[in-house]
Amino acid sequence: MTDDHETDPSQQLQPTLAGARFLAMEASMGTAISPRRRTRRPDEDAGRFRDYRRHSDRRLRDQLFVDYLPLAESCARRYRRRGEPDDDLMQVAGIGLLKAIERYDPARGTCFSSYAVPTIVGELQRHFRDHSWTVRPPRGLQEDVLRMERERAALVTALGREPTATELAHAVGCSVEEVLEAREAARARGGTSLDAPLGDEEGATVGDLFGGEDDGFERINTALLADALIATLPDRDQVIVRLRFQQELTQHEIGRRIGCSQMQVSRLLRAALTRLRAEARAAGLAA
Repeated sequence: MTDDHETDPSQQLQPTLAGARFLAMEASMGTAISPRRRTRRPDEDAGRFRDYRRHSDRRLRDQLFVDYLPLAESCARRYRRRGEPDDDLMQVAGIGLLKAIERYDPARGTCFSSYAVPTIVGELQRHFRDHSWTVRPPRGLQEDVLRMERERAALVTALGREPTATELAHAVGCSVEEVLEAREAARARGGTSLDAPLGDEEGATVGDLFGGEDDGFERINTALLADALIATLPDRDQVIVRLRFQQELTQHEIGRRIGCSQMQVSRLLRAALTRLRAEARAAGLAA
């Protein structure tokens, strides 16, 4: 039997996600978050983490999770307004916090928050990298997009306006072409519904811009195949078949064209079709 300490943290998170959502809602409403973690001494927290590493007590783990949840919420807040719901960001940050609790070793001498923040931020970045793209470009380009978005936000704050491609390239340390490529790739992060309205046209949607299946291509293939098979017939039979099926003449009209009776035309046509079917079967085209 696998003990609690070896279980995948993401599978144990369900009891605490409800608390994560509740605290996230409190924060969005301006309600004060419990100050329990702020008033707890660092050495006391280290003692609790040592106890958890020794005993793997799930109740202690859940209490540590709740106490440090404001830290996860603070990390999640950095990634708001990027197209992902706040509740999803809070849950991803909660998973990162839980992983940090499971992996943190107080014997290394670092405080928990210094270890937890990179773990939580890494989980959020992986979420954006792996789950927020409608069309996924190469991973290196995804990381370039995220890095440029961070630099762009900093430049907007510093300049009070949108930075130019040259300014952004200088801040990131890359070429203008790479900035333009990243901007183009960033458009793949979100998609437009085919049911979205199209301009001011009443009832028109984006889907109307896309074509449908064209049966004409199949008809072209059939016509080319039929033409190749007809070419195997004797000359008079070719004329009869083409007059009947291409020009849609009656057997009587065909007889007057080639100088024979309607009965002869019927017999020749039937023999020609029988031969065409045999040629088609021989070519594996019976269907």
